[in-house]
Amino acid sequence: MDKLKDKIKEGLREFGISSFAVDNRTSIFILTMMIFLFGITSYINFPKESYPEIAFPEIFVNTLYFGNSAADIESLITRPIEKELQTISEIKNITSTSLQDYSLIVAEFDADVDIEDAARKIKDAVDKAKSELPNDLTQDPEVLEVNMAELPIMTVNISGNYGSDELLAFAEYLEDEIENISEISSVDIKGALEREVKIDADIARMQSMQVSFGDIENAIRSENVTMSGGEIINNDFRRTIRVVGEFKSVKDLENMIVKSERQSPVYLRDVADVTFGYKDRTSIARASGLPVLSLDVIKRAGENLLDASDKIKLAVEGAQAEVLPQDLDITFFNDQSIQTRNMVSNLENSIISGVILVVLVLLFFLGIRNAMFVGLAIPLSMLMGILILGLFGYTMNMVVLFALILALGMLVDNAIVVVENVYRYMQEGYSGIEAAKYGAGEVAMPIIASTATTLAAFIPLAFWPGLMGSFMKFLPITLIAVLSSSLFIALVINPVFTSAYMKVDERSEDKGERRRKVRNVLLGALLMGILAFVCHSAGIMWGRNLLGIVIIVTLVNFFLLRGASFFFQNKVLPVLEVGYDKFIRGALFKFVPGLVFLGTFVLLFVAITLLTNNAPKVVLFPEPDPIYVNAFVELPMGKDIEATDKIMRELEEKVEETIAPNARIVEAVLSQIGENTSDPNAGPNFGASPNKARLTVSFIPSEERGGISTAKIMEEIRESLDGYTGVQIVVDQNQAGPPMDKPINIEIQGDD
Repeated sequence: MDKLKDKIKEGLREFGISSFAVDNRTSIFILTMMIFLFGITSYINFPKESYPEIAFPEIFVNTLYFGNSAADIESLITRPIEKELQTISEIKNITSTSLQDYSLIVAEFDADVDIEDAARKIKDAVDKAKSELPNDLTQDPEVLEVNMAELPIMTVNISGNYGSDELLAFAEYLEDEIENISEISSVDIKGALEREVKIDADIARMQSMQVSFGDIENAIRSENVTMSGGEIINNDFRRTIRVVGEFKSVKDLENMIVKSERQSPVYLRDVADVTFGYKDRTSIARASGLPVLSLDVIKRAGENLLDASDKIKLAVEGAQAEVLPQDLDITFFNDQSIQTRNMVSNLENSIISGVILVVLVLLFFLGIRNAMFVGLAIPLSMLMGILILGLFGYTMNMVVLFALILALGMLVDNAIVVVENVYRYMQEGYSGIEAAKYGAGEVAMPIIASTATTLAAFIPLAFWPGLMGSFMKFLPITLIAVLSSSLFIALVINPVFTSAYMKVDERSEDKGERRRKVRNVLLGALLMGILAFVCHSAGIMWGRNLLGIVIIVTLVNFFLLRGASFFFQNKVLPVLEVGYDKFIRGALFKFVPGLVFLGTFVLLFVAITLLTNNAPKVVLFPEPDPIYVNAFVELPMGKDIEATDKIMRELEEKVEETIAPNARIVEAVLSQIGENTSDPNAGPNFGASPNKARLTVSFIPSEERGGISTAKIMEEIRESLDGYTGVQIVVDQNQAGPPMDKPINIEIQGDD
């Protein structure tokens, strides 16, 4: 008790958690190793992707009913389903579109609604409405939900001097190979000509032979069947009998008996022409003006984008080497892993650069050994934060990576304060354990309060409502996890390491002592050099590189940085302290504090005035140079896909002429006509959409462009595609955030 009173009188204080950690150093060393190992494992296994996997708070009801006008679709399909949907209380808004042969109803919910529960309620409502729908629907109404995870992560383009059937066979082989990858959910083939058997009935011949369409339909349905013929025991084995009746060729169909009366059979060839042709095209794809088949690859939710991309490329390389012909051209387009890989590399480089710069700055104040304690806080805080995020089931996406990079500049603050204060106590003569306890205890409450105020600024962002809130909530959650980890590192791990390894490095006055230190350093460098040579000879390159770095850092520190640190601490730092002391004394002299206080208020209003008069441009997400540019083309409703293709060929020529001067930075030009070519920001499009198309110009990575602005190229493309009457063309760059509606939406309502 008396010892505690003496400490209080001396102004010494301890923080219970820090003191407990120092008293149990072995356990904390083990804990540090666990954080490092588990953090590295979590980082390696952390699913990495472009965007957060968020479910859109919208459910789509898609219904096909061929042969009906838009008005009939509205009265027969849309209104009965809408009537049932209106009974669901959680629905925020219902919008519907009735087109020829097609009905689309969009039910919008609040972002915090469980989308799976909402989809179940929508399906129940649609089931109730089925009794009021026509009995001859082409197919039952389809209830669909949209998730960011269902967007393609890359497109694999296949082209070559081969026929349509051969290209489709190659594409289907690749489809099977890619779908066998565990990270892949599905692969969609676009631009393919699908085979079908056409039966062109001759009405005159049908009437003369008294054959109806029902006769033909029933005959095909009953003949094109493979069925079980029961079982038979043969040689004591029970075997299953199959009666194979499915058609294998057009000849089988032509020779099928449609009707037989008075022992006079009527064959299908007598009343119809049977041909093996192609279905009407619903999609067309071209790359750089040449026909291609495109495979849109969709990843499974929660899987690693980088692993998926690497395995896809390995699968394609393996198929090219072993199965596919060598002259088949296979290219990758719109690979989402490139941007994600770059961001992950930037994070790793930022962590390494941050550690180096922090140590480099602090070594002038504390020496390199003590500066390393602060540098230790950066990777440990990051790994601990990533470990926490992994436990929550999050993925490493664009928002999380941005938050981790943003946190880099803040997470060393606590460690700097603690380590510097412990160093001060050691300079005053306290032992390592006492300095760690008193140094951490003195600043514990201030840094806790400082961290709490920083976290308080980000906590409201975690409750941001709506779709944007679901997208951006990962930013505050990541910052809270990493900054809380940095506080734990500063108050628990840093005091333990400083108590065990911190030393006050002072220049020895004894020349013999200095010569001995030089000899020891050179001897240690020589031994590590010999060991590095052994590692090189044994092929252990990582060991050689690591030892080489340690040798260089040791020699540079001892012969260069250590002397610079002594010079700064003994010569420069006292001058800075005297200058700061004079400045503070002047600011507190007589009436000067009042002037400083008044000047602060004046500066505040001046800053507000300048901000008001020179307001910066406000954008929700930054708009860097485009990675790719999309031209969304829409012709009047009802246009055939061939007419759309004709317009697209003209647009392709204009775009090729526009980008020709900068062709070296263009990776590919891909045209897609028909299915799934709408603007993603306008919501999903479930119809065939033969009147819509998309032209995409993809650029090489930004670091390889040689300073050429792709934003300028986008403007040139926009100008070149202007002037097409009756054709709506929207040129835009890749989305820098979640899909959003247009900035301005004008709605016109009326009774009719």
